[in-house]
Amino acid sequence: MIAKLSGRLDERGEDWAIVDVGGVGYLVHCSARTLSALGELGEGCTVHTDLQVSENDMRLLGFAEASERDWFRLLTGVQGVGSKVALAILSALSTGELRDACAGGDAAQVARANGVGPK
Repeated sequence: MIAKLSGRLDERGEDWAIVDVGGVGYLVHCSARTLSALGELGEGCTVHTDLQVSENDMRLLGFAEASERDWFRLLTGVQGVGSKVALAILSALSTGELRDACAGGDAAQVARANGVGPK
């Protein structure tokens, strides 16, 4: 399991980044919050990661903080919530806002994330 990457931010897209670690570029899918926290291209960065493996794909997901990765794992444990929806929720809400929404049963707060409906 790849738990963390520390290297140089090489490239960035709408929902991904490439982190160069010793000459190897790792494609990491990230929330908008994590992408903004990585810094500028060419700068050093650290990304906490989760590796998802399926029949057809291996996907490395990156998070600015370990707590964000922990929330991602909790969210993807919910039936019907995949990695894209979990990243959308983490893009819309900080981990503190998500904690408060869950503790208060505020489904509307979570539903404001792109692609998340009322269920």
